[in-house]
Amino acid sequence: MILKKYRQLVTVWLFAFCLSLTGCIHYSFTGTTPMPGVNTMSIQNFENNSGEGPSFLTNLVSEEFRSYFQRNSNLDLVPNTGDIEIEGQILSYNFSPASIQNDPVNGDIAGANRLTIRLQIIYRNNKDPKQDFEQSFSSYQDFPQDQNISQISEASIRQITERMVQDVFNKTLANW
Repeated sequence: MILKKYRQLVTVWLFAFCLSLTGCIHYSFTGTTPMPGVNTMSIQNFENNSGEGPSFLTNLVSEEFRSYFQRNSNLDLVPNTGDIEIEGQILSYNFSPASIQNDPVNGDIAGANRLTIRLQIIYRNNKDPKQDFEQSFSSYQDFPQDQNISQISEASIRQITERMVQDVFNKTLANW
């Protein structure tokens, strides 16, 4: 009888102890571990300094960054001077042959074409300036040889941009 009451008391105590620990553990399914006190972010509009690309490119890149960071972190987006700040520019929008094939009639021709987009990112952590960096990121996608630059869809450009946004997110908030 005393043993049964003792077990119940220990069980209740362990249960209460485990519940108290849940407030101490922070886990995020996105892998983000923002430091304490980091609550806001600001992402400025990207400028297209490449001189190339469709007219919607700057808006697409800027909005992809904002939406991805909002979806995958608990930070509030503010217009200026967030706890973390991201700004950047589009350095290049380059469409070039990805592989060369020898055609007996036409000589060397492109076997595939590649669109490469390169961004320059400036990241500032106003709570911990040691984490600040400036770095370029690039991504590409290959297209059939008969497809020219004007035939590339917005969805394809978005896929290239999403890969760079994920790389920047992993470097800044996910600490990968």
